[in-house]
Amino acid sequence: MGWGDNLFYGLLATLQIAFGAYFLGTAIGFSGALGKINGGPVTRFLLGTYTTLVRAVPELVLILLLYYAGSALLNELLMSLGYKPIDISGLVAGIVVLGVVQGAYSTEVIRGALQAIPRGQLEAGRAFGMSRFTLFRRITIPAMIPLALPGMSNLWLIVTKDTALLAVVGFQELTLTTRVAAGTTRYYLEFFLIAAAIYLTVTLISNLGFQWLERRSTRGMTSLGH
Repeated sequence: MGWGDNLFYGLLATLQIAFGAYFLGTAIGFSGALGKINGGPVTRFLLGTYTTLVRAVPELVLILLLYYAGSALLNELLMSLGYKPIDISGLVAGIVVLGVVQGAYSTEVIRGALQAIPRGQLEAGRAFGMSRFTLFRRITIPAMIPLALPGMSNLWLIVTKDTALLAVVGFQELTLTTRVAAGTTRYYLEFFLIAAAIYLTVTLISNLGFQWLERRSTRGMTSLGH
């Protein structure tokens, strides 16, 4: 198997982690945004602490802390309950670690989008007698998506690049594969240029995808007024 195959599988691992972490982070962010807006004082305090700490500490430090300390704490908890320690998959650990980091940023992006929805739209839905669930599904979500997409597209590009940080814990994604290939062949410039081109291609394709989503989400909409 040539280095081209290794780089391809490294890219697949990168995309697996990026997709998993992005969707986990979005789920955390959506829950966190609702908690910050509608939760009680304790919930808002805990969520505020979470988002502040994650955004204040460098991603690399968080990855090392969550990867090693998180795994150790989980196994200690399992042993205290009488279970055997488990060997956590690098893929699962990478997704969870980056997902937790993404969740803090997603919380603020989605919270901002929810709070930017014109109140008149919500009041109109209530005037029509919509239930809270129907109002959320028919008005809140469609109005929120166009407002959140620019920020969420940036977070997708960030998590794609942050997968490279998992190389420090030995996960064989694109960056670590490139480093191994370059070190083995001594073609450092060539291999890292190839890796840069691959990341750039992923970015360009992602931009096209998010542009399509933005056009689709705003189709038929007029400019929103407050």
